Amino acid sequence: MSEKRMFIKGNEAIAYGALAAGLKCYFGYPITPQNDIPEFLSKALPDAGGEFVQAESEVASANMLLGAAACGVRAMTTSSSPGISLMQEAISYMAGSELPGVIVNMNRGGPGLGDIGPSQGDYFQSTKGGGHGDYRLLVLSPSTCQEAYDLIIAAFDLAFKYRNPVLILGDAILGQMKEPVTTWTPEPVSPAEGGDWRLDGAAGRPSRLLKSLFLDEGELAGQNLHLDAKYKAMQSEVRFEAYQTEDAELVVVAHGSIGRIAKSAVRSLRAAGEKVGLFRPITLFPFPTQALADLATQGKRFLTIEHNMGQMVEDVRLAVRFHADSGFHGFLPGNMPTPDEIEAPIRSALSR
Repeated sequence: MSEKRMFIKGNEAIAYGALAAGLKCYFGYPITPQNDIPEFLSKALPDAGGEFVQAESEVASANMLLGAAACGVRAMTTSSSPGISLMQEAISYMAGSELPGVIVNMNRGGPGLGDIGPSQGDYFQSTKGGGHGDYRLLVLSPSTCQEAYDLIIAAFDLAFKYRNPVLILGDAILGQMKEPVTTWTPEPVSPAEGGDWRLDGAAGRPSRLLKSLFLDEGELAGQNLHLDAKYKAMQSEVRFEAYQTEDAELVVVAHGSIGRIAKSAVRSLRAAGEKVGLFRPITLFPFPTQALADLATQGKRFLTIEHNMGQMVEDVRLAVRFHADSGFHGFLPGNMPTPDEIEAPIRSALSR
C-alpha cells in the first residue's frame, strides 16, 4: 500500500492499518459500534489473499484467533465491550501460552448491554487482565484516526515481539468519526517470523508444544515468573503525549478520545492565560508511571478526566502518590462531552 491521503472513519483506519501490517486471518462477530471493521474486511481481506470468518459467536472468534496465532499467522479479532467479555477465557489462554494476536475493543457504554454510545468503562478489563489468572495485555489507546492506523500496525509488531496479545482500546467516538488519514506501508513481514515456536508441521525438526497448562511441581510458578519478566520488559514500550506540561501548575490526565477533547479545552485555557497542561497515556499497559512521577516531583497538581466513574485515576494516583494526589472528574457513558464541558472541571480544579 503506497502512501495515500484518505478521509475515513476510525474503524476503517483500523482495517486499513491491519491490512498494511500483514493481516492474514480475521475472526469476528457483529456488534455495534465496531461493525465497519468486519464489514470492510469481509471483502478487502480475501481480495488481499487472507481469510475472513464471521464466527458463530465472540467465544468462537477468540478461540479461532488462538488457533491462528499458534500457527504464527498475523491474525486479529474485533468487538465491543460485552463481546470482549465473552472472549476473556481464550485471551487468558493466549497469554498463558505466549501467543501473539491483536484484539480491538471499540468500547461502548455499560455495564451489561448498556448502550451503543461512547464510554471508557473497559479500562479495568483491558489493563488488569480481564480474564482469569495473573497476566497482562499490552494496551494501546489511540485518540485520532491517524493514530488508530499507526497503532494497529505497531500492535502486530509488538504482539510478535513479546509473544503476547495486544489490545487496541478505542470507543464509539473514535470508531465512528471521520478525518484525514495518511496511510503508509511498513516493512514486509519476515517469512521467518515466529519460526522458532510456531506450529507449522514438524517435518525435519523436533515437535513443539504450545500450552497454558503446567501441572508439574513448580512448573506453573516458573511460567508465571517468566511472564512477569516479560511484562516488566514491556516498560520499554511506554508511549505518551505531554502537552504544555513544562510550566503547568495543573496537569490534566486523560486518554483516547477524552484526551483529545481535553486537549482542546487545555488550548482554550492556555489562550486565557491559565497554566494548565495535558498528559495523555498512549500505552495504558505498560502505564507511563515514571513520566507522571517525574511531573509530580516538580510540584504539579493533577486532575484525571475519564468517560467512566473512575478507573485510570487509580493508576494516576499510584504513579504520583509519593509527591501528589489526583482529582477526578468523570463523564457518564453514552454522551460525548464537548471541550467546554471539560473546561468547567479544569477551571474548578485550578481555583482550588
